[in-house]
Amino acid sequence: MKRRMAALMVGDIVGYSGMMERAEEQTAERLASCQSLISEKVNLLDGRVFNTAGDAAFAEFPSAVNAVRGAFEIRSALAGVQEPTREPFRMRFGLHIADVVVQGDDLVGDGVNLAARIQAAAEPDSIYVSAALFDHVRRNSAFIFDDMGERAFKNITEPVHLYRVRGEIGTHRLQSAPTQLLVTTERRPSSVAVLPFRVSDDDENQRYLAEGLTEELIVELGRFHRLSVSSRSASFAVTDPQPDPVRVGDALGVRYVLEGKVRKISERISISLTLSETDRGSVVWTDKIQRSFEEIVPLIDKTAAKIAATVCGRMEDAALTLARRKPPENMTAFDCLLRGLDYLRLGGVTDDSARQSVDWLTKAIEADPHYAAAYAWRVCAASGLSDFDFEQGRRDIGRALELDPCDAEANRIMGAIELMSGNFDEAAAHARRAMDLNPTDAYIKARCAAIYTFAGEAERSLSLLDEAEMLDPFLPVWCVEERGVALYAQARYADCIESLSRLTFQTIRSRLYRAAALTALNRADEAARIVRQAVGAEPALTASVFTSREYYRDPEKPKMLGRLLVEAGLPL
Repeated sequence: MKRRMAALMVGDIVGYSGMMERAEEQTAERLASCQSLISEKVNLLDGRVFNTAGDAAFAEFPSAVNAVRGAFEIRSALAGVQEPTREPFRMRFGLHIADVVVQGDDLVGDGVNLAARIQAAAEPDSIYVSAALFDHVRRNSAFIFDDMGERAFKNITEPVHLYRVRGEIGTHRLQSAPTQLLVTTERRPSSVAVLPFRVSDDDENQRYLAEGLTEELIVELGRFHRLSVSSRSASFAVTDPQPDPVRVGDALGVRYVLEGKVRKISERISISLTLSETDRGSVVWTDKIQRSFEEIVPLIDKTAAKIAATVCGRMEDAALTLARRKPPENMTAFDCLLRGLDYLRLGGVTDDSARQSVDWLTKAIEADPHYAAAYAWRVCAASGLSDFDFEQGRRDIGRALELDPCDAEANRIMGAIELMSGNFDEAAAHARRAMDLNPTDAYIKARCAAIYTFAGEAERSLSLLDEAEMLDPFLPVWCVEERGVALYAQARYADCIESLSRLTFQTIRSRLYRAAALTALNRADEAARIVRQAVGAEPALTASVFTSREYYRDPEKPKMLGRLLVEAGLPL
């Protein structure tokens, strides 16, 4: 008997039997179109529809992340093809991951049955996932989830914990799931990628430390102006437990790859490092650091300088020390920061993750009231919560910059705060400072590009996006979509549509800018279809809410954007 692991998706049309009774032939025709749409979306994400039963579709995916994305895409696409004069097709979805039995082209077993039961428990237009599948996607999800608690199902012996997809997660600083699939073989001069450090014996209790130290080293290396450092989203996209340096070089366009392994015993830490070149994969040097936890932060500085000297062939200018971030005054604060960042990597995947991140970062501040990084990251973590206090966020980020004006992340966040407050010159000044302090951080460049678009300098924005995409071929989609927004701001509507259409994943924002550009080009039917897709993904969406988050210096820009979207069918 053949078995395999599979991420399972079951979709079902709500009220289908009643529709068949009221209009049998028309409903049957629409079902065929719906099943064709489902197969198209599933196939695009490397999945396969393995069975249909009446109005239900059963699909498998090799990736749990793609299974969730598939359900979300189907729901949005289905909303786009609805006809106002007909009763709408509304679907609900159940997702689970399980070891299944293979019978020819079909899959059977308890896992398939449970996915079907989860689907039946969902409300119309909802996507429910099991805790087993949620555990596979929570660190790499483009979506935010609501915790629905445990449910008991007929003929299932134990209760099942369920989560419901709420919507898109939005801009997420520590997103690691690649939303671009570009692969490059051109290696940049003096370039290096720091792969996520591994932990000994897969000790999950030390994973937060390994990932935190990886990011600390990436940030430190980013300060060296002559060094090109692959950003964290690109580095963390490499998930092979034993990566081949040559293949990493091909994918990320770097000449060197740094790998590391971390082990903590009591208050001592051991870090093994290996730097390899990517032409042949040969080892350039290795190092092993064994120190107390208290000595780790200064050693990261020295290790970064050593790597930069090896990759560039010389040391960076001594003036670099003037731009060095201030370390924490005690390692309790540093440990709390790393734990807070670990929860922040889950971003808004659930509100609880964001709140736990805020709690740990608050503990870091309590342990060291002068720790600038903790104030900055607390703003980042809290900003995704519905009860975010904007004025408290401004005070926190102001305090961070007061304590350490050389923190690139704090400058980036202050740039965003100033932008939202309508202070465009101040926002641009902080953006420039952030990029100067960490010139190879692709995420900072991409987010600063948005500031220049809103401030009326779209050409500068496009230039920054070119640099960001060269540094990071795996930039999150909400960074890459800024190119389409910049083109829209220049009234280059055809270029905007072409740029946004190339995205591997359509966000609500990318859809609405496409719709506005299509409306401006008098392509009303296409624009209306895309607006319906956006509303299908976020039913409460309105033009006024959307344009209120597009912070243009020119007040006519959001007004025109709103008019175009209303014309395309978005509620005012």
